[in-house]
Amino acid sequence: MDRRTFLKTSATALLAGAAARVGAKATRPPNVIFIYCDDLGYGDLGCYGSTIRTPNVDRMAADGVRFTQFYSANPVCSPSRAALLTGRYPTRTGVYRVLNPSDTFGLADSEVTIAQMLKARDYKTVAVGKWHLGHLPRYLPPRRGFDEYFGIPYSNDMNPRPLLHAAGDKVEQLEEPAVLETLTPRYTEQCLKFIERSRNSPFFLYMAHTYPHIPLAASPRFRGKSADGLYGDVVEELDWSVGELIASLKKHGLANDTIVMFSSDNGPWYQGSPGKLRGRKGSTYEGGVREPFLAMWPGHIPRGAVSKGIAGTVDILPTLARLCGAPLPNNPLDGIDIWPLLCCQKQELEREVLLYFDDWNVQCARWRQWKLHFARYNTMAFNPAPPGGRVNLVLPAPELYDLESDPDESYDVAPENPQVVAHMMARVEALVSGFPDEVKKAWEATRNRATAKTPAGALPQPVKQ
Repeated sequence: MDRRTFLKTSATALLAGAAARVGAKATRPPNVIFIYCDDLGYGDLGCYGSTIRTPNVDRMAADGVRFTQFYSANPVCSPSRAALLTGRYPTRTGVYRVLNPSDTFGLADSEVTIAQMLKARDYKTVAVGKWHLGHLPRYLPPRRGFDEYFGIPYSNDMNPRPLLHAAGDKVEQLEEPAVLETLTPRYTEQCLKFIERSRNSPFFLYMAHTYPHIPLAASPRFRGKSADGLYGDVVEELDWSVGELIASLKKHGLANDTIVMFSSDNGPWYQGSPGKLRGRKGSTYEGGVREPFLAMWPGHIPRGAVSKGIAGTVDILPTLARLCGAPLPNNPLDGIDIWPLLCCQKQELEREVLLYFDDWNVQCARWRQWKLHFARYNTMAFNPAPPGGRVNLVLPAPELYDLESDPDESYDVAPENPQVVAHMMARVEALVSGFPDEVKKAWEATRNRATAKTPAGALPQPVKQ
């Protein structure tokens, strides 16, 4: 039995089992809410060790499952969103870097989003917040399976900064520039209205917050109220928003019929905490791509569970295909069904080596407890480019880190584990051969650049000509 057949069969069995347990009402597939923050760090929530007050998100952890090894497919905004919505590495989707207001391209027409997949199951769908997968009308959410959209089409530090409402072919500009202090409460209000009017049919709510991406702003209700400055104010308001959505589900009797997920697109930028992880936004160290992830679904996901299994945003689409009984897209997926981790039937899943991309460049790979670094830029992200420009260089020797004992990637153990290094590099080579030409060309160019002798963990430098 192939994976597509297995997923469809499993979904049918899941729904049938639910119906047998709780009656005819459960034959309706579950509602789905995915809450996606922008630049929220792994260490920015109370349940992940932060001093910032996040009681509502912490309650999600108490009432559901909290993951400790959940990954974005990219350390910056646009590519990470492309991967979440398609279940595929962003380098396959046409969105390989951050999109700017001057760009005229977006998520490729050939890609199928979660919303488009769920429309086959008659879901009501809405996207609220930051989109960042193309700002021209042909790329906005109503063309990608969402019934409507309310939000800013890209990051809040980009101009112009319009607040849009889009439905079908109609795009209405509500204000320009969007008032940053009111974004979180206005996004929340739109979500609450959607839940209320969609409560009698299955729905998919994609709430992609603007914050805590800079410039930071909080409403008067939260400004100056946290002990952690404006960043803390912003995160506490995001937490309030989570609480409002969950309260709405309870109000309308939908809590047991809805799976709620919470995560972030990449690591923290200049403020915020990656926890005890190395790296930040724009880095393929763990702090740039390992994200908080929580999920709750009463009666299906056990309360207070912690999963150490490896999972990521590319896994959300195939998992929802199973849970919602939706047909999988024809495009080959890079994600897998992680329902056994969500419901804690298994502690880990065997899967293909995960690749860490930045732009077209592949830099690291993850397999079991091992992370292999084999390429790196010659300067940190967002720093001025050095003479000769920012280039991706092969490390003089691959660096291997055991993330179970060394999550902050401090101790290179490649010399002691040559077989692991060889296995992972062989898988990287095999996988890269199946990517678009741009990835293969970038990988070939990286390998052809001469790298100066570099200590393990340092930024490589090109050989001076």
